[in-house]
Amino acid sequence: MTRIAPDVGWLPVSFVNVYFIGRPGGRWVLVDSGLPSWANQMIAAAEARFGAGAPPEAIVLTNGHFDHAGSALPLAEYWDVPIYAHRLEMPYLTGKSDYPPPDPTIGGAIAFLSRFIPHGARNLSGRIRELRPNEVPGAAGWEWLATPGHSPGHVSLFRPSDRVLLAGDAFATMNMDSWSGLIMGRKTLARAGAPFNTDWEATRLSAKELAKLRPNVVGCGHGIPRCDPDLPARLERFADAFRPPRHGRYVRQPARTDEHGVISVPPAPFDPVPFATAAALILAGIALGAGYLDDRRRK
Repeated sequence: MTRIAPDVGWLPVSFVNVYFIGRPGGRWVLVDSGLPSWANQMIAAAEARFGAGAPPEAIVLTNGHFDHAGSALPLAEYWDVPIYAHRLEMPYLTGKSDYPPPDPTIGGAIAFLSRFIPHGARNLSGRIRELRPNEVPGAAGWEWLATPGHSPGHVSLFRPSDRVLLAGDAFATMNMDSWSGLIMGRKTLARAGAPFNTDWEATRLSAKELAKLRPNVVGCGHGIPRCDPDLPARLERFADAFRPPRHGRYVRQPARTDEHGVISVPPAPFDPVPFATAAALILAGIALGAGYLDDRRRK
Protein backbone atom coordinates (compact mmCIF):
# COMPACT_ATOMS: atom_id res chain seq x y z
CA MET A 1 0.00 0.00 0.00
CA THR A 2 1.28 3.46 -0.95
CA ARG A 3 0.32 6.70 0.80
CA ILE A 4 -1.00 9.28 -1.71
CA ALA A 5 -2.37 11.82 0.80
CA PRO A 6 -2.80 12.06 4.58
CA ASP A 7 -4.79 9.00 5.70
CA VAL A 8 -5.28 7.78 2.11
CA GLY A 9 -3.58 4.61 0.88
CA TRP A 10 -3.50 3.21 -2.64
CA LEU A 11 -3.23 -0.47 -3.57
CA PRO A 12 -3.15 -1.64 -7.21
CA VAL A 13 -4.92 -4.98 -7.61
CA SER A 14 -3.93 -6.27 -11.03
CA PHE A 15 -5.11 -3.52 -13.43
CA VAL A 16 -7.54 -1.81 -11.02
CA ASN A 17 -7.02 0.26 -7.87
CA VAL A 18 -8.52 0.17 -4.39
CA TYR A 19 -8.11 2.85 -1.71
CA PHE A 20 -7.95 2.83 2.08
CA ILE A 21 -9.24 5.92 3.91
CA GLY A 22 -8.28 6.25 7.59
CA ARG A 23 -5.40 5.96 10.00
CA PRO A 24 -4.12 3.12 12.22
CA GLY A 25 -6.01 2.98 15.49
CA GLY A 26 -9.01 4.82 14.07
CA ARG A 27 -11.96 4.24 11.80
CA TRP A 28 -11.22 3.36 8.19
CA VAL A 29 -13.04 2.60 4.95
CA LEU A 30 -12.20 0.54 1.87
CA VAL A 31 -13.07 2.22 -1.43
CA ASP A 32 -13.80 -0.38 -4.12
CA SER A 33 -12.89 -4.03 -3.81
CA GLY A 34 -10.99 -4.98 -6.95
CA LEU A 35 -11.32 -8.13 -8.99
CA PRO A 36 -12.87 -11.43 -7.88
CA SER A 37 -10.51 -13.77 -6.02
CA TRP A 38 -8.18 -10.96 -4.84
CA ALA A 39 -9.67 -10.56 -1.36
CA ASN A 40 -6.64 -12.03 0.43
CA GLN A 41 -4.33 -9.39 -1.02
CA MET A 42 -6.55 -6.60 0.32
CA ILE A 43 -6.92 -8.27 3.71
CA ALA A 44 -3.13 -8.56 4.01
CA ALA A 45 -2.67 -4.90 3.05
CA ALA A 46 -5.33 -3.80 5.54
CA GLU A 47 -3.78 -5.80 8.38
CA ALA A 48 -0.34 -4.42 7.60
CA ARG A 49 -1.73 -0.87 7.75
CA PHE A 50 -4.40 -1.04 10.46
CA GLY A 51 -3.50 -4.20 12.37
CA ALA A 52 -5.14 -7.61 12.61
CA GLY A 53 -8.64 -7.55 14.05
CA ALA A 54 -9.30 -3.97 12.88
CA PRO A 55 -12.04 -4.23 10.25
CA PRO A 56 -13.22 -1.23 8.24
CA GLU A 57 -16.42 0.61 9.02
CA ALA A 58 -17.65 -0.20 5.51
CA ILE A 59 -16.78 -0.92 1.90
CA VAL A 60 -17.82 1.90 -0.45
CA LEU A 61 -18.18 1.17 -4.16
CA THR A 62 -17.74 3.85 -6.80
CA ASN A 63 -19.56 1.50 -9.18
CA GLY A 64 -20.62 -2.12 -9.34
CA HIS A 65 -18.63 -3.33 -12.33
CA PHE A 66 -16.81 -6.62 -11.80
CA ASP A 67 -13.38 -4.98 -11.39
CA HIS A 68 -14.63 -2.66 -8.62
CA ALA A 69 -17.10 -4.93 -6.82
CA GLY A 70 -15.50 -8.28 -7.58
CA SER A 71 -14.28 -9.06 -4.05
CA ALA A 72 -16.85 -6.98 -2.16
CA LEU A 73 -18.90 -9.88 -0.82
CA PRO A 74 -16.07 -12.09 0.49
CA LEU A 75 -14.44 -9.05 2.10
CA ALA A 76 -17.71 -7.92 3.68
CA GLU A 77 -18.32 -11.40 5.03
CA TYR A 78 -14.76 -11.75 6.33
CA TRP A 79 -14.93 -8.40 8.15
CA ASP A 80 -18.70 -8.54 8.84
CA VAL A 81 -19.30 -5.05 7.48
CA PRO A 82 -21.81 -3.43 5.11
CA ILE A 83 -21.21 -2.44 1.49
CA TYR A 84 -22.43 0.96 0.27
CA ALA A 85 -23.27 2.16 -3.24
CA HIS A 86 -25.52 4.70 -4.95
CA ARG A 87 -29.18 3.71 -5.18
CA LEU A 88 -29.02 3.59 -9.01
CA GLU A 89 -26.38 0.83 -8.74
CA MET A 90 -28.67 -1.32 -6.61
CA PRO A 91 -30.32 -3.36 -9.40
CA TYR A 92 -26.88 -4.47 -10.61
CA LEU A 93 -25.69 -5.31 -7.10
CA THR A 94 -28.78 -7.25 -6.01
CA GLY A 95 -29.03 -9.56 -9.02
CA LYS A 96 -32.05 -7.79 -10.53
CA SER A 97 -30.49 -6.48 -13.74
CA ASP A 98 -27.37 -6.88 -15.82
CA TYR A 99 -25.54 -3.72 -16.81
CA PRO A 100 -26.02 -2.49 -20.37
CA PRO A 101 -23.67 -4.49 -22.61
CA PRO A 102 -20.30 -2.94 -23.41
CA ASP A 103 -19.64 -1.49 -26.85
CA PRO A 104 -16.53 -3.03 -28.43
CA THR A 105 -17.12 -1.22 -31.74
CA ILE A 106 -15.72 2.12 -30.53
CA GLY A 107 -12.23 0.72 -31.10
CA GLY A 108 -9.12 0.64 -28.96
CA ALA A 109 -7.42 -1.77 -26.59
CA ILE A 110 -9.95 -1.92 -23.77
CA ALA A 111 -12.78 -2.01 -26.32
CA PHE A 112 -11.27 -5.12 -27.87
CA LEU A 113 -10.89 -6.72 -24.44
CA SER A 114 -14.45 -5.78 -23.42
CA ARG A 115 -15.70 -8.67 -25.58
CA PHE A 116 -14.34 -10.98 -22.88
CA ILE A 117 -15.20 -8.93 -19.76
CA PRO A 118 -18.38 -9.83 -17.83
CA HIS A 119 -21.11 -7.21 -17.41
CA GLY A 120 -23.65 -9.29 -15.50
CA ALA A 121 -25.28 -8.46 -12.19
CA ARG A 122 -23.76 -9.35 -8.84
CA ASN A 123 -25.89 -10.30 -5.86
CA LEU A 124 -24.66 -8.63 -2.68
CA SER A 125 -28.06 -8.81 -0.99
CA GLY A 126 -27.79 -8.89 2.78
CA ARG A 127 -24.69 -6.67 2.74
CA ILE A 128 -25.47 -3.89 0.29
CA ARG A 129 -26.82 -0.52 1.53
CA GLU A 130 -27.69 2.74 -0.18
CA LEU A 131 -25.37 5.67 0.39
CA ARG A 132 -27.02 8.41 2.43
CA PRO A 133 -26.91 11.94 1.06
CA ASN A 134 -23.64 13.80 1.74
CA GLU A 135 -22.23 11.01 3.90
CA VAL A 136 -19.38 8.57 3.37
CA PRO A 137 -19.84 6.01 6.17
CA GLY A 138 -16.81 5.87 8.44
CA ALA A 139 -14.95 8.66 6.63
CA ALA A 140 -15.47 11.98 8.39
CA GLY A 141 -14.68 15.00 6.24
CA TRP A 142 -15.39 13.18 2.98
CA GLU A 143 -18.37 13.59 0.67
CA TRP A 144 -19.59 11.68 -2.36
CA LEU A 145 -20.75 13.13 -5.64
CA ALA A 146 -22.95 11.49 -8.25
CA THR A 147 -20.83 11.19 -11.41
CA PRO A 148 -22.91 9.06 -13.80
CA GLY A 149 -22.01 8.04 -17.31
CA HIS A 150 -19.66 5.12 -16.80
CA SER A 151 -22.46 3.50 -14.85
CA PRO A 152 -25.90 4.84 -13.84
CA GLY A 153 -25.03 5.23 -10.16
CA HIS A 154 -21.32 5.96 -10.38
CA VAL A 155 -19.98 8.10 -7.54
CA SER A 156 -16.70 9.88 -6.78
CA LEU A 157 -15.36 10.69 -3.29
CA PHE A 158 -13.92 14.08 -2.36
CA ARG A 159 -12.28 15.57 0.74
CA PRO A 160 -12.70 19.37 0.50
CA SER A 161 -10.20 20.20 3.26
CA ASP A 162 -7.20 19.32 1.07
CA ARG A 163 -9.00 18.62 -2.22
CA VAL A 164 -8.30 14.90 -2.53
CA LEU A 165 -10.43 13.21 -5.18
CA LEU A 166 -11.08 9.49 -5.63
CA ALA A 167 -12.75 9.50 -9.03
CA GLY A 168 -13.45 5.81 -9.67
CA ASP A 169 -14.03 5.43 -13.41
CA ALA A 170 -15.28 8.96 -14.07
CA PHE A 171 -11.92 9.24 -15.86
CA ALA A 172 -8.56 7.49 -15.65
CA THR A 173 -4.90 8.39 -15.10
CA MET A 174 -3.79 6.07 -17.90
CA ASN A 175 -4.78 5.65 -21.54
CA MET A 176 -6.88 2.49 -21.62
CA ASP A 177 -7.68 2.92 -25.31
CA SER A 178 -4.03 2.36 -26.27
CA TRP A 179 -2.32 -1.03 -26.04
CA SER A 180 0.93 0.61 -24.95
CA GLY A 181 -0.91 2.80 -22.46
CA LEU A 182 -2.78 -0.18 -21.06
CA ILE A 183 0.38 -2.24 -20.67
CA MET A 184 2.83 0.45 -19.55
CA GLY A 185 0.38 2.52 -17.46
CA ARG A 186 2.03 5.83 -18.38
CA LYS A 187 0.50 8.76 -16.46
CA THR A 188 -2.03 10.76 -18.43
CA LEU A 189 -5.62 11.91 -18.02
CA ALA A 190 -7.97 9.90 -20.23
CA ARG A 191 -11.41 8.38 -20.41
CA ALA A 192 -11.83 5.24 -18.30
CA GLY A 193 -13.26 1.95 -19.54
CA ALA A 194 -14.73 3.60 -22.63
CA PRO A 195 -16.70 0.58 -23.92
CA PHE A 196 -18.59 0.54 -20.61
CA ASN A 197 -19.58 4.22 -20.81
CA THR A 198 -23.24 3.93 -21.73
CA ASP A 199 -24.12 7.64 -21.50
CA TRP A 200 -21.43 9.79 -23.10
CA GLU A 201 -23.04 13.14 -22.36
CA ALA A 202 -23.36 12.25 -18.68
CA THR A 203 -19.72 11.10 -18.71
CA ARG A 204 -18.63 14.44 -20.17
CA LEU A 205 -20.65 16.44 -17.64
CA SER A 206 -19.27 14.37 -14.75
CA ALA A 207 -15.71 15.12 -15.87
CA LYS A 208 -16.59 18.83 -16.02
CA GLU A 209 -18.04 18.78 -12.50
CA LEU A 210 -14.97 17.05 -11.08
CA ALA A 211 -12.65 19.51 -12.81
CA LYS A 212 -14.49 22.35 -11.02
CA LEU A 213 -13.29 20.88 -7.70
CA ARG A 214 -9.68 21.66 -8.71
CA PRO A 215 -8.25 18.63 -6.87
CA ASN A 216 -4.68 18.57 -5.61
CA VAL A 217 -4.56 14.75 -5.59
CA VAL A 218 -6.47 12.39 -7.88
CA GLY A 219 -6.80 8.64 -7.50
CA CYS A 220 -8.81 6.82 -10.16
CA GLY A 221 -9.89 3.25 -10.66
CA HIS A 222 -7.18 2.73 -13.27
CA GLY A 223 -3.72 4.27 -13.45
CA ILE A 224 -1.19 5.68 -11.01
CA PRO A 225 -2.60 8.44 -8.73
CA ARG A 226 -1.49 11.97 -9.55
CA CYS A 227 -0.49 14.99 -7.47
CA ASP A 228 1.18 17.23 -10.08
CA PRO A 229 1.41 20.94 -9.21
CA ASP A 230 -0.54 21.76 -12.38
CA LEU A 231 -3.10 18.96 -11.90
CA PRO A 232 -6.13 21.29 -11.55
CA ALA A 233 -5.29 23.02 -14.84
CA ARG A 234 -4.60 19.71 -16.58
CA LEU A 235 -7.93 18.26 -15.43
CA GLU A 236 -9.76 21.38 -16.56
CA ARG A 237 -8.19 21.13 -20.02
CA PHE A 238 -9.02 17.43 -20.19
CA ALA A 239 -12.67 18.06 -19.27
CA ASP A 240 -12.99 20.94 -21.74
CA ALA A 241 -11.59 18.78 -24.54
CA PHE A 242 -13.56 15.65 -23.63
CA ARG A 243 -15.26 14.14 -26.65
CA PRO A 244 -17.14 10.87 -27.20
CA PRO A 245 -15.87 8.40 -29.79
CA ARG A 246 -16.67 9.10 -33.44
CA HIS A 247 -18.99 6.10 -33.59
CA GLY A 248 -20.44 3.48 -31.28
CA ARG A 249 -23.58 2.06 -29.76
CA TYR A 250 -24.11 4.74 -27.11
CA VAL A 251 -22.59 7.76 -28.88
CA ARG A 252 -25.86 9.23 -30.20
CA GLN A 253 -28.28 7.57 -27.81
CA PRO A 254 -27.54 6.45 -24.23
CA ALA A 255 -28.80 3.35 -22.51
CA ARG A 256 -32.03 4.07 -20.62
CA THR A 257 -31.98 2.95 -17.01
CA ASP A 258 -33.81 3.63 -13.75
CA GLU A 259 -33.86 2.36 -10.18
CA HIS A 260 -35.01 -1.06 -11.45
CA GLY A 261 -32.18 -1.48 -13.96
CA VAL A 262 -31.99 -1.37 -17.72
CA ILE A 263 -35.06 -0.12 -19.59
CA SER A 264 -33.66 -0.19 -23.11
CA VAL A 265 -30.41 0.04 -25.07
CA PRO A 266 -29.74 1.20 -28.62
CA PRO A 267 -29.37 -1.51 -31.27
CA ALA A 268 -25.93 -3.09 -31.37
CA PRO A 269 -23.89 -1.94 -34.38
CA PHE A 270 -22.22 -4.50 -36.61
CA ASP A 271 -19.06 -5.84 -34.95
CA PRO A 272 -16.70 -7.17 -37.63
CA VAL A 273 -14.08 -8.60 -35.27
CA PRO A 274 -15.78 -11.94 -34.40
CA PHE A 275 -16.44 -12.58 -38.09
CA ALA A 276 -12.91 -11.57 -39.09
CA THR A 277 -11.49 -13.81 -36.36
CA ALA A 278 -13.63 -16.75 -37.47
CA ALA A 279 -12.65 -16.19 -41.09
CA ALA A 280 -8.96 -16.03 -40.17
CA LEU A 281 -9.25 -19.30 -38.22
CA ILE A 282 -11.05 -20.99 -41.12
CA LEU A 283 -8.43 -19.79 -43.61
CA ALA A 284 -5.65 -20.94 -41.29
CA GLY A 285 -7.35 -24.33 -41.02
CA ILE A 286 -7.65 -24.60 -44.80
CA ALA A 287 -4.00 -23.63 -45.26
CA LEU A 288 -2.86 -26.18 -42.69
CA GLY A 289 -5.07 -28.83 -44.24
CA ALA A 290 -3.75 -28.09 -47.71
CA GLY A 291 -0.20 -28.31 -46.47
CA TYR A 292 -0.92 -31.64 -44.81
CA LEU A 293 -2.42 -33.04 -48.03
CA ASP A 294 0.58 -31.83 -50.05
CA ASP A 295 2.90 -33.61 -47.65
CA ARG A 296 0.85 -36.79 -47.99
CA ARG A 297 0.98 -36.64 -51.79
CA ARG A 298 4.76 -36.17 -51.79
CA LYS A 299 5.10 -39.33 -49.71
